[in-house]
Amino acid sequence: MELESYDVMNNVIKYLSSFLQRIAESNDVFGVPLKTSIFHGLTRPSISILCYMERIYKYANCSPSCFVVAYIYIDRFVQKQPLLPISSFTVHRLLIASVLVSAKFMDDMFYNNAYYAKVEESAQQK
Repeated sequence: MELESYDVMNNVIKYLSSFLQRIAESNDVFGVPLKTSIFHGLTRPSISILCYMERIYKYANCSPSCFVVAYIYIDRFVQKQPLLPISSFTVHRLLIASVLVSAKFMDDMFYNNAYYAKVEESAQQK
């Protein structure tokens, strides 16, 4: 059962990271107008979206449904804030924020906000 759970999680992470990567690259190429926000980084993080999601999974122990709901939160946010699209400058911060909210809503066990900030901060340093 544990191996099946790992395979499901691995597939969810691969699919969602690939999807977010394509969206970010597309918005970067087509120069979608960006409004600077707290989600906007000054530089593109060196860690890939896939590695970032694997890192979040490793340290936050989120369920597959947590990541799916996190993506839904990102999608709804972007629909409500069209001047803040997913880009290589925003995707990592949008992802950690949406996973944090999703984990608190979906999963029985979650960490405090400071813990998620440390996961995000150490990933940005890589």
